[in-house]
Amino acid sequence: MASSSRRGPEHQPGPTRRILRTQTAGNLGESIFDSEVVPSSLVEIAPILRVANEVESSNPRVAYLCRFYAFEKAHRLDPTSSGRGVRQFKTALLQRLERENDPTLKGRVKQSDAREMQSFYQHYYKKYIQALQNAADKADRAQLTKAYQTAAVLFEVLKAVNLTQSLEVDQSILETHNKVEEKKKIYVAYNILPLDPDSANQAIMRYPEIQAAVTALRNTRGLPWPKEHEKKPNEDLLDWLQRMFGFQNDNVANQREHLILLLANVHIRQFPKPDQQPKLDDRALTDVMKKLFKNYKKWCKYLNRKSSLWLPSIQQEVQQRKLLYMGLYLLIWGEAANLRFMPECLCYIYHHMASELYGMLAGNVSPMTGENIKPAYGGDEEAFLRKVVTPIYNVIREEAERSKKIKSKHSHWRNYDDLNEYFWSADCFRLGWPMRADADFFCKPPVTSRNGKNGAQESRANNSSDRWMGKINFVEIRSFWHIFRSFDRMWSFFILSLQAMIILAWNGGSLGDIFDAGVFKQVLSIFITAAILKLGQAILDVVLSWKARRSMSLAVKLRYVLKLISSAAWVVILPVTYAFTWENPSGLARTIKGWLGNGQNQPSLYILAVVIYLSPNMLASLLFLFPFLRRFLERSNSKIITFMMWWAQPRLFVGRGMHEGAYSLFKYTMFWVLLLATKLVFSYMIEIKPLVQPTKDIMREPIRTFQWHEFFPNANNNIGVVIALWSPIMLVYFMDTQIWYAIFSTLVGGIYGAFRRLGEIRTLGMLRSRFESLPRAFNARLIPVEKSEGGKWRRIRIPLSSKDEVRSPEVIKKETARFAQIWNEIITSFREEDLINNKERDLLLVPYSKDPDLEDNIIQWPPFLLASKIPIALDMASDSDGNNRDLKKRLKNDPYMLFAIKECYKSFKNIIFSLVIGACERRVIEEIFIKVDELINSEKLIKQLKMSFLPVLYKKFVELLNLLKTNNESDLNQVTIIFQDMLEVVTRDIMDEQLPGLLDSVQGGSNKRHEGITPLDQQDQLFTKAIKFPVDYTDAWKEKINRLYLLLTEKESAMDVPANLDARRRISFFSNSLFMDMPNAPKVRNMLSFSVLTPYYREDVLFTLQALEDQNEDGVSILFYLQKIYPDEWNNFLERVGCKSEEDLRETDELEEKLRLWASYRGQTLTRTVRGMMYYRKALVLQAFLDMAKEQDLMEGYRAAELMSEEHSKVGRSLWTQCQAVADMKFAYVVSCQQYGIQKRSGDQHAQDILKLMSTYSSLRVAYIDEVEEPSKDRSQKIEKVYYSALVKAAGSAKAEDSADRVQNLDEVIYKIKLPGPAILGEGKPENQNHAIIFTRGEGLQTIDMNQEHYMEEAFKMRNLLQEFLKKHDGVRYPSILGVREHIFTGSVSSLAWFMSNQETSFVTIGQRVLANPLRVRFHYGHPDVFDRLFHLTRGGISKASKIINLSEDIFAGFNSTLREGNVTHHEYMQVGKGRDVGLNQISLFEAKIANGNGEQTLSRDIYRLGHRFDFFRMLSCYFTTVGFYFSTMITVLTVYVFLYGRLYLVLSGLDTALATGRRFIHNSPLQVALASQSFVQLGFLMALPMMMEIGLERGFRTALSDFILMQLQLASVFFTFSLGTKTHYYGRTLLHGGAEYRETGRGFVVFHAKFAENYRLYSRSHFVKGIELMILLIVYEIFGQSYRGAIAYLFITASMWFMVGTWLFAPFLFNPSGFEWQKIVDDWTDWNKWISNRGGIGVPPEKSWESWWEKEHEHLKHSGKRGTVVEILLAFRFFIYQYGLVYHLNITKKTKSVLVYCISWLVIFVILFVMKMVSAGRRRLSNEFQLVFRLIKGLIFVTFCAILIILIAIPHMTLQDIFVCILAFLPTGWGMLQIAQACKPLLGNTSIWGSVKALARGYEVLMGLLLFTPIAFLAWFPFVSEFQTRMLFNQAFSRGLQISRILGGQKKDRANRNKE
Repeated sequence: MASSSRRGPEHQPGPTRRILRTQTAGNLGESIFDSEVVPSSLVEIAPILRVANEVESSNPRVAYLCRFYAFEKAHRLDPTSSGRGVRQFKTALLQRLERENDPTLKGRVKQSDAREMQSFYQHYYKKYIQALQNAADKADRAQLTKAYQTAAVLFEVLKAVNLTQSLEVDQSILETHNKVEEKKKIYVAYNILPLDPDSANQAIMRYPEIQAAVTALRNTRGLPWPKEHEKKPNEDLLDWLQRMFGFQNDNVANQREHLILLLANVHIRQFPKPDQQPKLDDRALTDVMKKLFKNYKKWCKYLNRKSSLWLPSIQQEVQQRKLLYMGLYLLIWGEAANLRFMPECLCYIYHHMASELYGMLAGNVSPMTGENIKPAYGGDEEAFLRKVVTPIYNVIREEAERSKKIKSKHSHWRNYDDLNEYFWSADCFRLGWPMRADADFFCKPPVTSRNGKNGAQESRANNSSDRWMGKINFVEIRSFWHIFRSFDRMWSFFILSLQAMIILAWNGGSLGDIFDAGVFKQVLSIFITAAILKLGQAILDVVLSWKARRSMSLAVKLRYVLKLISSAAWVVILPVTYAFTWENPSGLARTIKGWLGNGQNQPSLYILAVVIYLSPNMLASLLFLFPFLRRFLERSNSKIITFMMWWAQPRLFVGRGMHEGAYSLFKYTMFWVLLLATKLVFSYMIEIKPLVQPTKDIMREPIRTFQWHEFFPNANNNIGVVIALWSPIMLVYFMDTQIWYAIFSTLVGGIYGAFRRLGEIRTLGMLRSRFESLPRAFNARLIPVEKSEGGKWRRIRIPLSSKDEVRSPEVIKKETARFAQIWNEIITSFREEDLINNKERDLLLVPYSKDPDLEDNIIQWPPFLLASKIPIALDMASDSDGNNRDLKKRLKNDPYMLFAIKECYKSFKNIIFSLVIGACERRVIEEIFIKVDELINSEKLIKQLKMSFLPVLYKKFVELLNLLKTNNESDLNQVTIIFQDMLEVVTRDIMDEQLPGLLDSVQGGSNKRHEGITPLDQQDQLFTKAIKFPVDYTDAWKEKINRLYLLLTEKESAMDVPANLDARRRISFFSNSLFMDMPNAPKVRNMLSFSVLTPYYREDVLFTLQALEDQNEDGVSILFYLQKIYPDEWNNFLERVGCKSEEDLRETDELEEKLRLWASYRGQTLTRTVRGMMYYRKALVLQAFLDMAKEQDLMEGYRAAELMSEEHSKVGRSLWTQCQAVADMKFAYVVSCQQYGIQKRSGDQHAQDILKLMSTYSSLRVAYIDEVEEPSKDRSQKIEKVYYSALVKAAGSAKAEDSADRVQNLDEVIYKIKLPGPAILGEGKPENQNHAIIFTRGEGLQTIDMNQEHYMEEAFKMRNLLQEFLKKHDGVRYPSILGVREHIFTGSVSSLAWFMSNQETSFVTIGQRVLANPLRVRFHYGHPDVFDRLFHLTRGGISKASKIINLSEDIFAGFNSTLREGNVTHHEYMQVGKGRDVGLNQISLFEAKIANGNGEQTLSRDIYRLGHRFDFFRMLSCYFTTVGFYFSTMITVLTVYVFLYGRLYLVLSGLDTALATGRRFIHNSPLQVALASQSFVQLGFLMALPMMMEIGLERGFRTALSDFILMQLQLASVFFTFSLGTKTHYYGRTLLHGGAEYRETGRGFVVFHAKFAENYRLYSRSHFVKGIELMILLIVYEIFGQSYRGAIAYLFITASMWFMVGTWLFAPFLFNPSGFEWQKIVDDWTDWNKWISNRGGIGVPPEKSWESWWEKEHEHLKHSGKRGTVVEILLAFRFFIYQYGLVYHLNITKKTKSVLVYCISWLVIFVILFVMKMVSAGRRRLSNEFQLVFRLIKGLIFVTFCAILIILIAIPHMTLQDIFVCILAFLPTGWGMLQIAQACKPLLGNTSIWGSVKALARGYEVLMGLLLFTPIAFLAWFPFVSEFQTRMLFNQAFSRGLQISRILGGQKKDRANRNKE
């Protein structure tokens, strides 16, 4: 509430204006009296205020009385005004009433208020209710509903007025009111189905399938109703369930509609032929039952319980019983609130309630009471919510509260998964039914109180906290060990391969050596390593699961213990037997053999041990080869099999039977076998083998000369050198599989994409060449098969063959008609979206209906194919001079020219004949045409006619068309003259030889009739009375004339139509997709029904004018920016609304509204998303029309049907209403606007914009969480908050005949379901989705985010896509999620946005293509995937919501789906638009959120289960495509650290020099390969490979190459290197300390300059600190390692590292708009200084003060726990190495290696720190009173410092380099001390030291700030730097006309000029 009220004032103008228009308020301050802005505790008076607003204009006095009554009622509801905002509201309302009393009293017609009210009530009843009584269509019913509600309110007010005046209400009015009350109960707001008796004649209710479902539900025969029950008409099974179990009314209403629609839709699909008598078929019922109860039955089997679904033996009752079971489940689910995330908890509740249901129906008697069984919780109102849902909800809520206190430790609280998994063991039945309040499930967790005050309460609570269940089945503990634990098989494989390769390389190195007995024996030692790794895994299992021990079953505990014992035993047995295989063992083997006695060497013993050890693995690999066997064993619940499987993996409810079919298995196995083989060969040959010889050399001769104090001077093997040498290469060995994965997946993805026919049509040229086959492909794909026209064969063949098959003209005609309807709808949508202008639209449209006058073989192609063909043909013909060879050749090569000529000739003929009605004239014309047709048939036209005169005829005809377009009666004479001229040209010039004397013969004939008229006059008289003009102007005629005119006059070829790049991309993709493989389209009535769900929080709905015009500091407004980025779309928009310039748009409100919409459709707004999704409905209505239309309708076209519907809408059965009814049945769209209720009550602009959307799209529904304050039941508190899940739609407004302004835009509540408490307990988005999911309908559910959009042409393919649910894609299971590709639409904004959009595009196309097939590990990534709704509804929903652990909530839906035997596929023939972040800071926040999410996934049970339950190769796929990618990224950065710290050790210890002088250290090549691999990842080539492949596939490889080069020029490598740092930092920090949180990125347009301080705050820890550390390492390496090697080698090895340093330090400033402008730099410096010096404190935000930021930045350490703190301290020790090494390299310490040197260096540091402390203490104490003393002390310190320096330089010869080296040595030490202090804050936080720590930290920040700022300020001196930066940043937009220089300078001038004027 607070947040929205805080945002209230800025949006105030919106409501004010609207209220003024509705004439509610008298003055400006009364915007509050919008009837919606009512405090939540007074929500009951809102309807009265609505009525007051409504009647205001027709009777102000009645409106006054309504408000007065509302005031009285408000006072009754909350007499003490204790609710929030009530007092202000009442005061304001009272003031208004006082002001309005007198003026309204004067205008009163009757003598008293009571009379006035009575007369108005009667008037209202007559005018609105009686007039609308026989409501036939939807709109009338909506108005009638509204009228009844208004009448009821008016009566309530009337009664109150009469009561005050002590009058009785008139009898006639009472009667009227009774009627109204009755009807009001019936006419309630409905969602899709109006189930009241009066609506039976509405189109949707007349579907036999719906009637069948309704009838079946109303069969309540034989149900035992309670005694006190009153029978109501139309009661159904759900009403009975409500009475018995106490469900809420609105829940029942919601699920009733849900169930009816579900059954009806399945029924239609089972029986495609409409069967008129309504009888619900059993097969449809069984189908839905199966899906709904599959999970429940599985759960019962798993727990060895009988399911409660018992069916009666009497056949007649079976249907009723099934409906009762289904209804019960849906009612439980619909009211379960947050319990919906716990599917097995719902199973538990359902199990008991269904059992009670059975008991009641069977008439069972309770053994305890001897009475009939009744439900345990009774059927009181809200009993189910209060007694079943709320107790469990309270447990969830308490655990969630804990999660907020203990942020990072998941192990201290139970999340949704833990609570749900409690129901995975038979122990859950101990909970009982009714549930025991003292059951361990309800026990509270132990309280961790820090102080002793709460001791007493704690001990009281302890008895329950001792029984706290703790974690269940799994504990999420922060540790990197999870990566090993979840994917242990992979790590074991890599480690064992490495061991084998090193042994091979050590013993000679060629692969043949493995057959040598000795080498082979050594290689066999890998099994010992395997046993040790197994032991490690067993220990990890025990340690990490320790906190779940309470809830573990004995079997699981036993398994853990036995695993530990057996792996420990093998660690002993294998080495012992191995020792016996050696004759002369050495080292450890000799010792072992010595212990056990020197027996004979028996190699067979070890082999036997290995075979026994491997036997489980052999069995597993056998099962791997037969996946069906594995599936059977895992799914089985038989005791024997369970016991056998127990050792392999513990029995678990999920993760069973996930294995794929044999073909899928083969594909991904081959992929990985090839990949791993390549990787291992590469690693062996290039990384490992070359390193072995140098290692042997180094180990042979120990080095004794050290340059520092060595603690182990006698070590023999130089082990430090070996580690420094091998560790970077080892890291790369473990990481480079990721690189190989990128290469292989790119290749495979490219091949797959090509086979799927992607990019076959990628340009307009390709589209033109294939356009002829488009209608056929279109009909094959998007039009349902009529009869059985052959299944799959038809699908593949038709699109390819356009000319090979002879089809009847009738078929062609129908095909073309259908194609025309949809093609035109697409083109029209392009025009509405302003992608094309009017001319382009005309060129692209096909005639809506086929011209009946044209012959069947003439196809009317869109004019853009035929443009300029006629003028060219005309020129060629007129120049032909009787020779037709050229023209023939041209016609042969260009079929479209032939089409154009034929069509124009036929149309010309038709127009002439339709205009000429005189018999004589017609005869002449017929004669001419007969002759021409003869010449055409004999191919002598050009030879025989004088074609040079053709242009004259052409000119005349064009003139005629112009006159026909205007169609004015006054032009009749001109038309006549044109006809006469044309006739003359034809007869006298063109056909003079063919028709000699035709005119004369006509005249001669006439002369005989009309004697005495001269021949010349006669000629003039020809055509005078023979022409029918003006013509009857129908749509078809208008279309025909316009088309012909276009064809004749368009002289330019339309090669570049459409010009807009987006329109081209969309039209090409759509055309291309028609040639791809997709399922056949069913008819709309037979398709699967689906819903779309969009969660929305507080983002932009519609840009306000103010937001569009507000300028940033550079004078750039969003509107101006959009005009420059989309110049063509802006011009098209102006053309569409008929304005010349932006100023014209300000003239009317309507135009301003259109401007707001235009801009909002180009941002990432809710309006854009809703428009896109509502295309589905539009598409379905059109497709339904094409399905149902008779031939006549089809030829007239869809547009005609739409127009006709307005005339016939009163008849409920017009074709149009039927189409809409089908669309409603199949599609629903719910936007879950979580805060809509709060926004509405606070008068927020967002709420009004949402309401506007609902009014625009009548079938849009908005769900929201309503917080209402209600008086408490127990009277202890005054007011308590109650939460509801509500669904609203736009209210049908009563017809406004009186005044145009009077209609208010209002919403009406359809359902309002009470919740047990606040809905948002976990992550916001999934909770938001979950509360709204109960209002969705259908079998599919598409999840659409707030930043997505859809396209009309793609919406037509939805019914094809949904058919995929009916196909088994891997031969094993049906899909549970259908993946769809995306197009990223934000790429044009800036170069960064372009990189981001390319990266994202490659992921959503080629990336997911490979994941889905062959790898079979695609999950759900928050993209526009379509869920199998019933599958997910019964398995925990479409996302997971536990706080923090499910931060990336979407992917967990994919994990959950896969673990529960779902199947996720990916389809490329449909795409949805998506917006991405566009500025560096936004992108970094987004990447941080994803990296945090991956860190949390690493700890999650889902990843652990997938890692263990997948087979080996699928597990590899899962790893490298989820958390492995982030782990590899982290290793990439670690490689640099390890390499540099290794070098630091070698250089500073002096080993480097010693090795170099011995010349045994030439080992650079493997190192260079390792570092090249690292830079391959670092520079973003991992991303670039798939990106290039996808661009190549879809737009051509030349484009891909040029794009790649352009990206490098625009510094893409800098961007990718930078984002590497972001990923590494946040992923590592999350695993170590937690601190993951949802980060709002704010998806706006980034055209503003980010301040230096802002960039510093964002990147200080993730990039700057690390960059400076690496820089210091590189500098030290350069200074001390240069004596023995050239600069070239150094540069070659460290180039990518220097690049990384530069990028991490300066990329944010490089990618910052106006980052190098001098003025901005100056402002930034001032801002930074202010920020760094501000003191923090409570309530000071991090943006305002360095201190607050510093505290917040290290907050994660506070929650980190002991393990995290220890690791942080150990990591900080690395900074002390510098100091240790460097102090021995000073000039003054060259002679000594004593440890004293190091001690003295520490002394120096402490002295410096002490002096600084003294100065700051002195400043505090002395600077006020003893200013002089303080200055003297400071002076003294300075002099002393100088003296010491001079002495050091003079006596021990300290050099300048020494001073520099000292700085390099001591700065890191100070930083290390700071890190340790921060980690120990709990100990140091309250001591006096903490102030010093802060001061030191501030000093470091200032230093870092200076270091970063200086180079930027230096570069800003040069103006060209700024220009270059602007060019580089905005290049993409430059090429589309965005001139930043004009943006920054020009607009200010424009405005200045305008102001002058």
